[in-house]
Amino acid sequence: MTKTDRTGLLVPLLTGRVTVTPGMRRLCSGVLGMEAIVLGLITPVAIAVEGVPAAVAASVGLGLAVLGLALIGFLRKPLAYTVGTGLQVAAVATGFLVSAMFFLGVLFMALWFTAIFIAHRVEGMTSR
Repeated sequence: MTKTDRTGLLVPLLTGRVTVTPGMRRLCSGVLGMEAIVLGLITPVAIAVEGVPAAVAASVGLGLAVLGLALIGFLRKPLAYTVGTGLQVAAVATGFLVSAMFFLGVLFMALWFTAIFIAHRVEGMTSR
């Protein structure tokens, strides 16, 4: 993989024109599944520990969790990876509700981008 291949993947990812591979779908669905569990579990933490109003905590935490689970079904479409990247940014932003999510959001964002780049690298090597 050349330097152009690695840096040239970010723009298609953000514009919804990325080439979807089976390995990328598998890796990204695993990241989204685990992230949906974590996002769903921030709801009780935000209410009990952080003192966030229940309506806000439930709509943000459970809403993002449902979005993550629904997004798994759409990973065949290139636009789903753009929406998934937006979900990663939203997950980091939930750190304003539960401070530990700043760390966990960045961790999941790193896993998301790693899954995409590793899948492209592996698929590129196996197709030769």
